[in-house]
Amino acid sequence: MTRDDGLDVAGLQRRLAQFAAARDWQPYHTPKNLAVALSVESAELVEIFQWLTPEQSARVMEDDGTAHRVRDEVADVLAYLLQFCEVLGIDALQALSDKIDRNEGRFPAP
Repeated sequence: MTRDDGLDVAGLQRRLAQFAAARDWQPYHTPKNLAVALSVESAELVEIFQWLTPEQSARVMEDDGTAHRVRDEVADVLAYLLQFCEVLGIDALQALSDKIDRNEGRFPAP
Protein backbone atom coordinates (compact mmCIF):
# COMPACT_ATOMS: atom_id res chain seq x y z
CA MET A 1 0.00 0.00 0.00
CA THR A 2 1.44 3.35 -1.05
CA ARG A 3 0.12 6.75 -0.05
CA ASP A 4 0.02 9.80 -2.31
CA ASP A 5 3.22 11.07 -0.65
CA GLY A 6 5.07 7.84 -1.53
CA LEU A 7 5.11 6.36 1.97
CA ASP A 8 4.51 2.61 2.10
CA VAL A 9 4.97 -0.17 4.64
CA ALA A 10 7.78 -1.93 2.76
CA GLY A 11 9.66 1.32 2.27
CA LEU A 12 9.39 2.19 5.95
CA GLN A 13 10.57 -1.31 6.87
CA ARG A 14 13.61 -0.81 4.61
CA ARG A 15 14.39 2.54 6.25
CA LEU A 16 14.10 0.99 9.71
CA ALA A 17 16.39 -1.89 8.68
CA GLN A 18 18.94 0.53 7.22
CA PHE A 19 18.82 2.66 10.37
CA ALA A 20 19.46 -0.41 12.55
CA ALA A 21 22.17 -1.77 10.24
CA ALA A 22 24.06 1.54 10.27
CA ARG A 23 24.27 1.24 14.06
CA ASP A 24 24.93 -2.53 14.18
CA TRP A 25 21.69 -3.09 16.09
CA GLN A 26 20.53 -6.15 14.11
CA PRO A 27 21.82 -8.65 16.72
CA TYR A 28 19.45 -7.08 19.23
CA HIS A 29 16.44 -7.13 16.93
CA THR A 30 15.24 -10.59 17.88
CA PRO A 31 11.53 -11.40 17.99
CA LYS A 32 11.64 -11.44 21.80
CA ASN A 33 13.43 -8.10 22.10
CA LEU A 34 11.19 -6.43 19.53
CA ALA A 35 8.04 -7.77 21.22
CA VAL A 36 9.28 -6.42 24.56
CA ALA A 37 10.14 -3.04 23.03
CA LEU A 38 6.71 -2.93 21.38
CA SER A 39 5.09 -3.56 24.75
CA VAL A 40 7.14 -0.83 26.41
CA GLU A 41 6.29 1.72 23.72
CA SER A 42 2.61 0.75 23.92
CA ALA A 43 2.74 1.34 27.66
CA GLU A 44 4.27 4.78 27.05
CA LEU A 45 1.31 5.60 24.80
CA VAL A 46 -1.11 4.37 27.46
CA GLU A 47 0.67 6.48 30.07
CA ILE A 48 -0.35 9.67 28.25
CA PHE A 49 -4.02 8.74 28.67
CA GLN A 50 -3.78 7.05 32.08
CA TRP A 51 -5.53 9.64 34.22
CA LEU A 52 -7.55 11.48 31.60
CA THR A 53 -11.32 11.41 31.57
CA PRO A 54 -12.95 10.07 28.40
CA GLU A 55 -13.72 13.66 27.41
CA GLN A 56 -10.13 14.80 27.97
CA SER A 57 -8.78 11.85 26.02
CA ALA A 58 -11.00 12.77 23.05
CA ARG A 59 -9.39 16.23 23.01
CA VAL A 60 -5.78 15.11 23.52
CA MET A 61 -4.66 16.27 20.07
CA GLU A 62 -5.80 19.84 20.77
CA ASP A 63 -2.74 20.52 22.94
CA ASP A 64 0.41 20.79 20.79
CA GLY A 65 2.73 19.32 23.42
CA THR A 66 0.53 16.35 24.18
CA ALA A 67 -0.25 15.82 20.50
CA HIS A 68 3.50 15.68 19.80
CA ARG A 69 3.96 13.05 22.53
CA VAL A 70 1.06 10.97 21.16
CA ARG A 71 2.45 11.10 17.60
CA ASP A 72 5.92 10.12 18.83
CA GLU A 73 4.62 7.14 20.80
CA VAL A 74 2.43 6.02 17.89
CA ALA A 75 5.53 6.21 15.68
CA ASP A 76 7.54 4.15 18.18
CA VAL A 77 4.81 1.50 18.42
CA LEU A 78 4.51 1.29 14.65
CA ALA A 79 8.29 1.17 14.17
CA TYR A 80 8.70 -1.75 16.54
CA LEU A 81 5.67 -3.54 15.08
CA LEU A 82 7.03 -3.18 11.54
CA GLN A 83 10.47 -4.39 12.63
CA PHE A 84 8.88 -7.34 14.45
CA CYS A 85 6.93 -8.27 11.31
CA GLU A 86 10.04 -7.92 9.14
CA VAL A 87 12.09 -10.23 11.38
CA LEU A 88 9.37 -12.89 11.40
CA GLY A 89 8.33 -12.50 7.76
CA ILE A 90 4.80 -11.35 8.59
CA ASP A 91 2.94 -9.23 6.06
CA ALA A 92 1.25 -6.86 8.52
CA LEU A 93 -1.40 -5.68 6.08
CA GLN A 94 -2.31 -9.23 5.05
CA ALA A 95 -2.41 -10.33 8.70
CA LEU A 96 -4.81 -7.47 9.48
CA SER A 97 -6.99 -8.22 6.46
CA ASP A 98 -7.16 -11.90 7.44
CA LYS A 99 -8.08 -10.98 11.01
CA ILE A 100 -10.86 -8.66 9.85
CA ASP A 101 -12.21 -11.48 7.67
CA ARG A 102 -12.25 -13.84 10.67
CA ASN A 103 -13.88 -11.19 12.90
CA GLU A 104 -16.59 -10.57 10.30
CA GLY A 105 -17.46 -14.25 10.53
CA ARG A 106 -17.26 -14.34 14.33
CA PHE A 107 -19.20 -11.11 14.87
CA PRO A 108 -21.75 -10.71 12.06
CA ALA A 109 -23.46 -7.36 11.79
CA PRO A 110 -27.08 -7.36 13.01
